[in-house]
Amino acid sequence: MRLFALLLGLLFSLTGVSAAVAQPVQSQPTGVVAFGPQRTERIEAELVPMSQWVAPGSTTVVAVRQKIAPGWHTYWRNPGDSGGATSLIWTLPAGVTADPILWPLPSRQRLMSLMNYGYSGAVLLPVPIHVPPTARPGEVLTLTTDVLFLVCSDQMCVPEPMTLSLALPVREGAAPLAKPWGEEIERLVETAPRPAGIEARVTRQGGQLILTATAGPLIGADIGQVYFYPFDGGRIDHAAAQSGQRGANGLTLTLAPGKETATTALSGVLATDKGAWEITAEPGAPLAGAQGGAALKPLDDAAETAAKTGAWVFLQALGLALLGGLVLNLMPCVFPVLAMKAASLSAAAHDPARARRDGLAFTAGVLVSFLVLAGALLVLRAAGQAIGWGFQLQSPGVVAALALVMLLVGLNLSGVFHVGAGLQNAGSAPLSRLPGSAGAFFTGVLAVVVAAPCTAPFMAAALGAALVLPWPMALAVFLMLGLGLALPYLAVSLSPGLLSRLPRPGVWMERLKGLLAFPMYGAALWLLWVFTRQGGVDALGLLLTAALLLALAAWLTGLAQAARQRDERLILTTICAIVVGVLALGLAGVAAGAARQADATPQGDSGPLATQPWSAAAVKAATTSGRPVLVNLTADWCVTCKINERAALSSPRVAKAMREANAAYLVGDWTRRDDAITRELQAHGRSGVPLYLLYRPGRAEPEILPQLLTEGVVVDALKD
Repeated sequence: MRLFALLLGLLFSLTGVSAAVAQPVQSQPTGVVAFGPQRTERIEAELVPMSQWVAPGSTTVVAVRQKIAPGWHTYWRNPGDSGGATSLIWTLPAGVTADPILWPLPSRQRLMSLMNYGYSGAVLLPVPIHVPPTARPGEVLTLTTDVLFLVCSDQMCVPEPMTLSLALPVREGAAPLAKPWGEEIERLVETAPRPAGIEARVTRQGGQLILTATAGPLIGADIGQVYFYPFDGGRIDHAAAQSGQRGANGLTLTLAPGKETATTALSGVLATDKGAWEITAEPGAPLAGAQGGAALKPLDDAAETAAKTGAWVFLQALGLALLGGLVLNLMPCVFPVLAMKAASLSAAAHDPARARRDGLAFTAGVLVSFLVLAGALLVLRAAGQAIGWGFQLQSPGVVAALALVMLLVGLNLSGVFHVGAGLQNAGSAPLSRLPGSAGAFFTGVLAVVVAAPCTAPFMAAALGAALVLPWPMALAVFLMLGLGLALPYLAVSLSPGLLSRLPRPGVWMERLKGLLAFPMYGAALWLLWVFTRQGGVDALGLLLTAALLLALAAWLTGLAQAARQRDERLILTTICAIVVGVLALGLAGVAAGAARQADATPQGDSGPLATQPWSAAAVKAATTSGRPVLVNLTADWCVTCKINERAALSSPRVAKAMREANAAYLVGDWTRRDDAITRELQAHGRSGVPLYLLYRPGRAEPEILPQLLTEGVVVDALKD
């Protein structure tokens, strides 16, 4: 399978099917012509120089810069138990030659029982380039290489062929380092593993390989950690532990043999905490002076360093998630549900036990719902689905169901019917809340479902990090987000001092309950509008009829509940309520089906700005023609998006700034599922909308604007 993937990628590269054709995007003052990086969904790569120019007869270094997407990796010269090394095929001017890659030390990537060697994140692969003495000052050397990356995740591998180019001017004299990569390339070249006069032997003893190394830089070195990376696969068991011992003149490593039983020389990199060197261990007896000292520990590698960095990223994501959850309470889409809980809190203000119970139940509902949504999101992502936060509201069926739920909650608050028990006692009004802990729990569930469209500040970065972290860490981030959402209500419910300041229950609560019904009706209307954008007016007509029938069923239920309080039994009314309710739900299902089949092409509101549909090709076409591009990734169910579009993007001042800058305005509508938009969000570390990007000609990466826009922010960004 690995060989097939490599051959397929090589075939693509030879037939010219590459990620893109490199085009020069900038001519630096030094004369270096920088070609734009090539990008796919998994990797970005370009050819970058160490020096600003080259002299005749000199040796310079260029590097293949890789920026690998989170969750993916490429490979070292020996990929280990699976994978394939990055390969380069050069096309160079006459007389110019290229050496093999100076491979930096790889990370150890463990996958179940396998051990691979490779790179993740950002990495530079330096390559020495020899310039002939016949090169003439003033000419430009164009270096081109066909690169084949095998980019893998834990689930799949994708060959990524690219053609990368770099133009270097020829000048007399020593060249200064080029920015921004010159210093880092120089450091990699200086620290790259090289032969260093180390003598080594390898001996098979009792089913193990004993590697001894002495002389050279090992003499007297206070080495505490060591690891051996073989150049060839199959010679050792890559996944097995390596143990070591220090001696007076060197060290000894005990290795598990691999599948190959050859007794030939064993070559590789001996990496220690004092340096890394290439060695070749000839078959023979162990060398003297390599044993008898302290035990050696396995070398910390880049993967472990990344793990430490990942721990800091994880802690940051937890903090941002908590802040994001707190801010989520201020978002408009959460107001209706929190209105219900405010009424409930007032009712329980002077019953601390009940307030604590409700607060804990509401928090449990929020946390469980976040776990379910996060679990579904991560499972779909692992299955290869391009999906993001708020995905449930991309389904017309879910939107229809939520609209009907909001309608029922509003009717309940208006007193049309009562959930659970009816009147508590003769003459006492029903509580202005869903009954008991179960009601508080499901109110928490409802809060999460309707809160998802609001990607609050801090929340987007936390969710973006969560979706690339290991799943236990990702679930912890989602739980922290839920805790932030529930924390204000929980804190008040657990604080007797705060509760005692609230007024005692009375007639005012009935009036408050009726008033709080209207935010629920407003939420239902908003969801109906979203449903219309998804499915059209025909589906809306069916859903409105279903809502009318559901309201009738709720009214009949209220009549039956009132009759039971008078010790009457209206059996026919109850039966009618059930039949009408079933009809309403059936018709809602028909409406959702009609919406899914409708050829709806919703477009986000953009105000007075002339818009075009977003696509990566449209962005490239505009920037290539010298125009800046403002990208608005939005959705009709995203309340924050709508507020920004009304408050900032509809401003005449913004429209004037766009005209003066000759900027293109591209809108990506995520109201219904769009995998291309999902991938674009992921590329910028986001899992939901809104996302605002400002591309400028000559710059590869866009500027990410704040999630809460003002017209000043947009205008200032266009002027920069």
